[in-house]
Amino acid sequence: MKGIRSLTHISRRLYAAPATLKRDVAAASQRRRFYAVPTRGRPLTEPLPGLKLPSGVELPHQDVHVTKLPNGLVIASLENYSPASKIGVFVKAGSRYETVENEGVTHLLRLAANLTTKGASAFRICRGVEAVGGSLSVTSSRENMIYSVECMRDHVDTVMEYLINVTTAPEFRPWEVADLTARVKIDKALANQNPQIGLVEMLHAAAYKNSLSNSLYCPDYRVGRVSSEQLHSFVQNNFTSARMALVGLGVQHSVLKQVGEQFLNMRSGTGVAGAKAQYRGGEMRNQSSDSLVHTVVVSEGAVTGSADATAFSLLQRILGAGPHIKRGSNTTSKLIQGIGKATAQPFDACAFNANYSDSGLFGVYTICQFDSVADVIRAAIAQVDGIAQGGLTEDDVTRAKNQLKAEYLMSLETSDGTLEEMGLQALAAGTYLSPETIAQSIDAVSIDDIISAAKKFVAGKKTMASSGHLVNTPFVDEL
Repeated sequence: MKGIRSLTHISRRLYAAPATLKRDVAAASQRRRFYAVPTRGRPLTEPLPGLKLPSGVELPHQDVHVTKLPNGLVIASLENYSPASKIGVFVKAGSRYETVENEGVTHLLRLAANLTTKGASAFRICRGVEAVGGSLSVTSSRENMIYSVECMRDHVDTVMEYLINVTTAPEFRPWEVADLTARVKIDKALANQNPQIGLVEMLHAAAYKNSLSNSLYCPDYRVGRVSSEQLHSFVQNNFTSARMALVGLGVQHSVLKQVGEQFLNMRSGTGVAGAKAQYRGGEMRNQSSDSLVHTVVVSEGAVTGSADATAFSLLQRILGAGPHIKRGSNTTSKLIQGIGKATAQPFDACAFNANYSDSGLFGVYTICQFDSVADVIRAAIAQVDGIAQGGLTEDDVTRAKNQLKAEYLMSLETSDGTLEEMGLQALAAGTYLSPETIAQSIDAVSIDDIISAAKKFVAGKKTMASSGHLVNTPFVDEL
């Protein structure tokens, strides 16, 4: 899933060279950019498909607009003059809000997006979205659920009708919910084929006592047992106006506000408050016949949006967050350099960093042969310890800042990345920080801040998850 892929940080795109990035960021501060605009090579005076503009009319720059309605619903939009519009509803209703009684309900919700609603049948939703060449998708993380639709901008009214129905008026007919059982089993089977997904799930279960320990997948004992009444109850308690944000790309803010006003009749208020995450530390091990051993060792990290979170993100890139060049050697990763001196066997390693609204996890993720796992893990932790003792240079920090800014700016070059960034900021703080502001906050982090982040990992209570042939894998208390 998308949320898990972002947590493991296994795949990374090609980053801009530091000199090029410095020039691009400086240039961006001198001019306004159109983020996620698929119109390169087309002069701005040329009308785009779906825009009713006479030829020769210049398209003015638009900023992100954010409005908070009286019922608490946040509306954010960016008119980027794209011929296609993309609209999302972000809801604070991730798996962390499940209880013991309704475990697995968010997994069912992900699959129930196209089921019958009070305003449209399942057939009508599917046929109606496809008829205009649109798409409807649902993703979720431990904190949020994201419902998004995409279509040519002339058909926004059509797909928005279905989006409103799906998010505000689901019926969850018992026979339709029962039919989802087979799809739940397929999802779990696919997840079980990816050891990284399983390891991240084990890590959260070991690290927390509650909320964030809940899995993104329905537990085995709950498959086929999540009822339509439990789905209704979860939506009633969590899908409220003050826990939602309506975000759009390629749509005028006034139009999106009119759509948002249709949410005024939905449930208002903040809903049922979720429990604060309680970090405890611990260990989970999954013995298998796989000769490769996957391990991740973490301490409690930083809260999303905090200054510490930026410091941990920079520390992650100093240690290594994956190769920056396709099929190239990772020459700047301290983890790769340190572990390479400890073993001659093949391995892979990267820093792990996950941030949530009230907690976070930071540590090292390693993959290696079962007979070298002890040396690999200890060498990885030793690299963080070395930074905590001051083993850090200005060049290391400058390179990490360039990489982090490049990754952030390039993520905004896609409509998915821009919509997600706008939605998460609107949902968390009811506002939006410009890319220039984010870049300045990255530049403001000092070497001492990064060293302090490394010290927090070294001194913190450890959590460890491991999977594979674990005969030589040390336990967390042996580290």
